[in-house]
Formats: sequence, C-alpha cells, structure tokens
Amino acid sequence: MTGGIGAGKSAVAQRLHELGAVILDADKLARDVVAAGTDGLAAVVAAFGPEVLGVDGELDRPALGARVFGDEPARRRLESIIHPRVRARTAELAAAAPADAIVVNDVPLLVETGLAPTFHLVIVVDAAPEVRIARLVGSRGMTAEQAAVRIAAQADDADRRAAADVVIDNNGGLDELTAQVDELWRARLRPYERNLRLRKHAPFDASLRIVASDPAWRGQAARLIARINQALRPQLGGDADVSHIGSTAVPGLPAKDLIDLMLAVPTLELADKLADTLAGAGLPPRDGEWFDNAWGIPGKTWPKRLHGSADPGRSVNLHVRVTGSPGWRFALLMRDHLRAVPEARDEYAAAKARWAEIHGDPEGYAAAKEPWFDAEATAAHEWAEATGWQPPTRP
Repeated sequence: MTGGIGAGKSAVAQRLHELGAVILDADKLARDVVAAGTDGLAAVVAAFGPEVLGVDGELDRPALGARVFGDEPARRRLESIIHPRVRARTAELAAAAPADAIVVNDVPLLVETGLAPTFHLVIVVDAAPEVRIARLVGSRGMTAEQAAVRIAAQADDADRRAAADVVIDNNGGLDELTAQVDELWRARLRPYERNLRLRKHAPFDASLRIVASDPAWRGQAARLIARINQALRPQLGGDADVSHIGSTAVPGLPAKDLIDLMLAVPTLELADKLADTLAGAGLPPRDGEWFDNAWGIPGKTWPKRLHGSADPGRSVNLHVRVTGSPGWRFALLMRDHLRAVPEARDEYAAAKARWAEIHGDPEGYAAAKEPWFDAEATAAHEWAEATGWQPPTRP
C-alpha cells in the first residue's frame, strides 16, 4: 500500500488493522534497523562518521540528513545500508504472521523504489493535491508552501495510479473512506488471501458480457507481466517471455473483461515445473487438460497449460505455450493482424456482438466462433506473408 503525503494512508492502515490485517510499516522498520545498538546503526556510523551518532547513542537524523541531502552517491550508500535490512526484517515479520493473515506492507516510496511487482496487489490511497495540502497545514503545522514542496518531491499522482491495482479515493470524510476499505476487505482481500493459500483461482465469470475496449487493460496486463517476471526470475535466470494477447490486447476491440497473457516456454515440462511458483504469485493452474483448436486445420489441437487468477478483482487467463509452436505463433499473429488491420478488428467486433446476441450460453458462443477463427487464420497468414510479419522477439 502506498500514497502521497497527506493522502490518508495511515487512516487506511488503521482501518485494515482493525479488520485484522498485519501491518508492516516500512518507515517504522527503517527506523528500527538503525536503532541504538543495531548493526545497521554501526554501518551508518562507519559510512558517514561519528558525527551522525548522538550523545544518547541514537542516530542523529538531522546530522545524517545534512550529510546526504543533495549528495546522490551518499544517499545511495545510505540506502544500501538500510534497504536490505528493512527487506530482511519485513520478510521475518511476514513469515511470522499467521498462515491466513492478510499482510499489508505500508511503503510510502513504493513507486519510487520500483517495488510494486513484489506484491500481489498494490493499493494506492489518493486525494487531490489541494485536499492533501489542507490536511498537512491542519494536522502537521506546515505552511501551504511547505506542504506543496513536500508533495512535489514525491512520485506524481499519475505514476502512483499507473502502479495501482486498487485506488482508494480519500477526498471525502472518514465514513466514506471506511466504507471503501471495508468493501475492499470483504470483496477482494479476504477471498484473495484464501485463494492464494489454497492455490485456487477465483470463480470464473462465464457470462457473455462484452464491454467496450478499456485503455486500462494495457496497464493491467503490464503489471501482471511484471509480477510474473518477478516470480519466475530466480528459476529462469532472467525475465520470462510473457505477452499480452487476446482481445484486450487489441486497442478499440470490445471484449470480455478478461486479460489474456501468454508465457512462452521451451517445453511443457518446464511449464509444469513453474506451476507452483505461478500459483504463489497469484496465478494457480486451472484443473484439466488444455489445448487450442488448430485454426484452419480441422481435427488437430495444440496442447498448452492454462492458469487463472486468485484475485477475484481481476480475471486472467495465462496461456503457457511452447515457443515456436503453432498455438504460440497464432496467438501473436492474430493479435498483431487485428491491431494492424482495422477492418479485420471491426469485423470481429461485429461478429462478437452478433454471437453474444444469438447464443445465451458460453458453449454456443464458443462454437459459433470456430468458422470465423478458421477464416481469420487464413487472412492473418496471408497478411503475414504480404507484410513479412514475424513473431516478436524478446529484447
């Protein structure tokens, strides 16, 4: 959880604590790891000299601030001492929490430090700058000018919202804020925790609700991809090959509110080895055997693995396919063809609306799509030959 100064993050943390969450306050932990007698304080004194140590044996924060203010190398040296210790202490406290606990990390500089992908969900507490300034003047004794300077020194609101899975609007009163937090706890945090613990995906919405194209889908996919990379990097030795595919990856195309992603792997054996890690990252495998129909090749199928989302607030299909396989290639080709040829995209949009109107059940809708996909496979392959299209390669 994060939020700009004066946004009301502390009030949200307090309410979450009352509901039963374990709150890990990064600011408090940063103070704890350099408290008197700690190895963290000894490291700070060794790096910056005895003048940053007070006569009471505690860190002299004003003196340290004077040493690092405006000195980028000094600031980085200080962070190299404090941040690893905060991460280690955070991990200790999280591990000590009950198995069914909802652990909320309160991290003021979450966006600035690039830590968002390390968490299952990012909550941003948001309020307009003028509201925050008024709060800082009223509660902290700042002048309006001082408050504005403090706000400007942090990440801007657009960057925070871009990192957010949930935005809590705190422009109103405490009752409004409490209602939002309570609903978030009931509808998303509690079921998400349970699904994660049990390695289960959230109930799948099988309805045929087609919605207008949402520009937010791109950012949501990017956050999911960042989390997948964060989770798999230790096993893969680098970033995974993950792509945003399907209808939500095509700007302007109406779709079900379901993010389709594709993880490319050398073999399905590796896919199976990654399954538990993906489940721990909030993307547990769906039960059963999964395959794609081989569009344009009647009777043939392409095997894959399929993962869903443990988060009840964001439906996801993660298709795990072998790099270079026909299913892998077609997923990328169809996406790029529909992006590049507006007429094909619009034809698909019209067909979707027609199928949804005619067929009231998912099975009928899926069956109606088959002939269109066979035709799209032919059109997309012809487009690829005409344009020289090749599957995108990883940087």
